[in-house]
Amino acid sequence: MTTLLKAWRRYRRTRGLSHELVTLLLCLGAGVVAMPLLIWVVGSQTLGAYANGGPLNLWRDFFMALGTGSRAYWLVALGPYGAVWAWRLLRSVR
Repeated sequence: MTTLLKAWRRYRRTRGLSHELVTLLLCLGAGVVAMPLLIWVVGSQTLGAYANGGPLNLWRDFFMALGTGSRAYWLVALGPYGAVWAWRLLRSVR
């Protein structure tokens, strides 16, 4: 836990391009790992089982669609980074 806290403090102290690149990588990681899993959980609860199988099959289909350049899938993958920018915009308006 202390290592995670140290990493968070080091991240908060960085500025400029390095801070933005780490933010982008963290958000992209969340976008390609957490977002498809959340989509699968909510979809399976509301719409029923995924037609192609379980969450691993959804991830496979997700990465295949990213590879083909599908805009919708890239919006899901970059959604957390867009949320960070929206949060920054809201904070600056305050």
